Amino acid sequence: MKVTAEKIAKMMDLAVLKPNRTLADIRAAAELCAERGIGCLCVHLSDVEAAKDELAKAGAEKTQVAAVIGFPHGATSTSVKMMEAIEALEDGATEIDMVMNVGHFLSRRYREVEDELCSVAQAAQLACGKVKVILETCLLTPAQIRKACELCVKSGVDFVKTSTGFNGQGATPEAVRVMLDAVKGSPVKVKASGGIRDWETAVAYVEMGVARLGVSAAKEILDQAK
Repeated sequence: MKVTAEKIAKMMDLAVLKPNRTLADIRAAAELCAERGIGCLCVHLSDVEAAKDELAKAGAEKTQVAAVIGFPHGATSTSVKMMEAIEALEDGATEIDMVMNVGHFLSRRYREVEDELCSVAQAAQLACGKVKVILETCLLTPAQIRKACELCVKSGVDFVKTSTGFNGQGATPEAVRVMLDAVKGSPVKVKASGGIRDWETAVAYVEMGVARLGVSAAKEILDQAK
C-alpha cells in the first residue's frame, strides 16, 4: 500500500488545544484543513461552533470536528463528561476525544471506568458520533495499556488513543504496538497522538496499522512528504 500525502492528511486529527489558542488559530487551522484535505479538526468544547463556522467559510465541509472532553486529566465525573459530549455533538461535533479517568483505572476501579466509557459511548451513538478514548499511555505499563484497551473494546467505543500531549510523553511505537495487539479482531481502531512532528514518524505509525494521527504540526509533516 502506497502512503501518500493525501492519505496521511485524511487520517490526521489536527489539534488546536493550547490554552492560549485564539479564533485566529482556529481559522488558520480550518484553512489548512481545506487546503490540504485534513480529515478532522480537534478543538475544545467551547470552540466547536467556531470550528464548524470556520471550516464552512474555508470550504472544508468534509473535515469533521472532534471535541475533547474530560481534558486533559480525565478527572471529571461521568455525568459531566456525558454533558460535555452531548453539548459537543449538539454544537456540531461528530467525534469525541475523551480522557479516561486514569486515577480510577490505576486504583483498579475497572467497573467504574468501564461504566463511564459505556455511558459516553451510548450518548454519542444516539447522535451517530464516534468516541476516542485517551489512555495517557505514558502513565501506564504495557500490561495496563492492554487492560485499558480491553475495557474500551467491551464498552463499545470506536478508538483507543495514546495521549493528550499534556501529561508527558506522547505516542511511542512500543505503546502503539500493545494497543494494536489488544484491539485486534475488534471494531476498535487505534489513534497515535503526541510527538508526531515529521513525515517519517507519521508514515511509520500508519504502516504499523493506526487509523488516525493526532498532530498539531500538520503543515510541516505534509510538506515533508516524499
